Amino acid sequence: METKFKLIPAVFTPFDESGKVNYPAIRHYADKLVSEGAYGVFVCGTTGESSSMTTGERKKVLETWGEAVDGRISVIAHVGGNCQEQCIELAAHAASLKVDAVGAIGPCYFKPGDVDALIDYYKPIAAAAAPLPFYSYHMPSVTGIKLPMKEFLHKGIEQIPNLAGIKFTHNDFMEMLECVNLDGGRFEVLNGFDEMLLCGLVTGARGGVGSTYNYALNIYRNICAAYAKNDIAKAREWQSRSVEVVNVIIRHGGGVRGGKAIMKVLGYDCGNCRPPFKPFSEDELDILRGELKEIGMM
Repeated sequence: METKFKLIPAVFTPFDESGKVNYPAIRHYADKLVSEGAYGVFVCGTTGESSSMTTGERKKVLETWGEAVDGRISVIAHVGGNCQEQCIELAAHAASLKVDAVGAIGPCYFKPGDVDALIDYYKPIAAAAAPLPFYSYHMPSVTGIKLPMKEFLHKGIEQIPNLAGIKFTHNDFMEMLECVNLDGGRFEVLNGFDEMLLCGLVTGARGGVGSTYNYALNIYRNICAAYAKNDIAKAREWQSRSVEVVNVIIRHGGGVRGGKAIMKVLGYDCGNCRPPFKPFSEDELDILRGELKEIGMM
């Protein structure tokens, strides 16, 4: 029954020692996620450090993921950013590759002042991706865009025909519920905070997109399986395991930096993050290994 929920790792972008994209590493990485039962991959999002990459790099990374996945699981292209023209270019490129869907975060520097402005920003991006399903990536803790998403969906579908839903990376579950219930459940809502997946499922999310799914997918599969059987106590136990993992990455710089380090110690080296993140020292990696052993991850 767990397959009714979509679990989509927000994938890291592998870099080599010089900071260049390590394209060959993506094949091994894709095989890992396919074998572990991922529904799909969310490429070049926050976890993928898209804001630290060039347009050309983002295009080639998406192309490489598409080739590596080879139709075995879904590919969702993240095309968001601060420059609308860049987003349009990336969306058109994603559509030319015939990926499964496109998502875009709103601009985090000059922010839309109301829902209409957000729709105006997204409209040509979604049009460039059409007929692919388009998802708004709602993450107010990063973008500072704190607009009502129910209103966005209600008004947005009138101008964005391929608007399919929201990647909801926010802890306002009242707002999530409003989005889930809107128009009889017309829109797909995907949970974005890994440590709150169970909350999202109870609220009506159809799955989740998360960075820790890259190396702890089994935890989230077990949450979904227990929830599907209405075993909430067991689902809470597995969600508590997720919280332990998230606490580890918080101590090591967050989901991108800490997550990449976990991938490295588990044998899937994605390199260091690009600046402004600091590279990991061997001493810090040793500490991380000890913490992972304490929570049963190694």
